[in-house]
Amino acid sequence: MSLCPKPTMAEIDLEALAYNYRQLRQFVPSSVKFLAVVKADAYGHGAVPISKRLEELGVDLLGVATVKEGVEVRENEVHRPILVMSGIYREEVEEVLRYRLTPVVYRLEIAEALSVEAGKMGKRAPIHIKVDTGMGRLGLLCEEVPAFLNKLRRFENIEIEGVASHLSTADEEDPSFAEEQLKRFSWTIGELKKMGITPPLCHIANSAALFSLPVAHLNLVRPGIMLYGSYPSPSFKEKISLRPVMSWKSWIADIKKVPKGFPISYGRTFFTRRPSLIAAIPVGYGDGYSRFFSNRGEVLIRGRRAPVVGRVCMDWTMVDVTDIPGVGVGGEVVLMGRQLDQEITPEEMGERIGTIPYEILCSVGKRVPRIYKG
Repeated sequence: MSLCPKPTMAEIDLEALAYNYRQLRQFVPSSVKFLAVVKADAYGHGAVPISKRLEELGVDLLGVATVKEGVEVRENEVHRPILVMSGIYREEVEEVLRYRLTPVVYRLEIAEALSVEAGKMGKRAPIHIKVDTGMGRLGLLCEEVPAFLNKLRRFENIEIEGVASHLSTADEEDPSFAEEQLKRFSWTIGELKKMGITPPLCHIANSAALFSLPVAHLNLVRPGIMLYGSYPSPSFKEKISLRPVMSWKSWIADIKKVPKGFPISYGRTFFTRRPSLIAAIPVGYGDGYSRFFSNRGEVLIRGRRAPVVGRVCMDWTMVDVTDIPGVGVGGEVVLMGRQLDQEITPEEMGERIGTIPYEILCSVGKRVPRIYKG
């Protein structure tokens, strides 16, 4: 077999990232701070280079999911405040303070541990209080917040820098529940003010809420998926122009002629319906190209769509290139992105296998090298 020496790779366009950031920023008043979400390795784009570029662009804060993600960004000379949005564990308290990370907090024992450790270091620990206004995931229920804060006041080395919640339906056409969540959040902020607490940062708006619920901007917004050129739902394409930041490419490693009725890949789920040219692409579910694309995915070759045939393997995917003139070993294959006048988007890929673009982007595996341009 003649193997192409070029690897499968993901191209990351930092100029597209900058374009998307500027597009989003113009929808938010200059008085509102901007937190860029870079969790899950910046949605698969590479947290460190993405964070560095966003810092250059002027974002106010960065958002990660875990302490480990925050440490990775901080250790690579990123200086903006980093919010650990999923909270922390007791064992991580010292690391949080050492790396100047700011956690969301919704458990009293974590706040106490932070205060004790901060006291040893001669500093105060900034935190954001997490409120559950209807997501049903993490955080204090609104009515629990006053009692929590009364107890929190005992911890002299804690500084309440923010209060946060999360919208669960901001990307849906019916705004009623998002509006109800915002009402609950506003009530909670009002209760804090009655207690003499005015957090500098109050935030609930994700990417979708930038457009669907401008009143939710408050004084900090937290866009994620839109920074990377994807949309929370199809309706948002009419509201803003974005550029995909990631393109996923490979090369044809081998082509073979097979007769009509020839089985392709494991389980013989596909038989050729005619004499066919089958190309083998060195990418599979081990790289994050889902097995659900078996017999239903498409790739771009020479500006034409080629269907995935047979089951996607761990390291290989086969496509039918019978109808593509001039195809050859070493030819570029685009799994996600643009080639000539054709494009395969994360949204299209997600729709084909019953998922969302978030998962498509985050699934591109670590063994796929990221190549940065711009």
